[in-house]
Amino acid sequence: MVATTLIAHVPELGTLSRGRAAALVGLAPYDNDSGERKGRRHIAAGRSAVRRCLYMAVLGAIRACPHLRNYAARIKARGKPFKVAITAVMRKLIVIINAVLASQSPCHYAKAA
Repeated sequence: MVATTLIAHVPELGTLSRGRAAALVGLAPYDNDSGERKGRRHIAAGRSAVRRCLYMAVLGAIRACPHLRNYAARIKARGKPFKVAITAVMRKLIVIINAVLASQSPCHYAKAA
């Protein structure tokens, strides 16, 4: 389902930069700063159908992939809410998918020493 949604809604994947891929889907963090005020970061715009599909995919990926599980755990350990951690993992997943499509090779995580 995820592959079908990505092909249908984001045919540009594989030709975009990391930040542009995340922004296109609507997972790039935007600041809310003005002068001295430092507001909370938020995601905006993008393709909501892809975000909804990635949300469910990330819930399963966190259980199955140790790399993504550890990434989410590090974010939660910093005191961030669950939704912030999930959104960060969704962004990471879309960046990984974009890189895999660009390089035409499978994803290999570095092994811990």
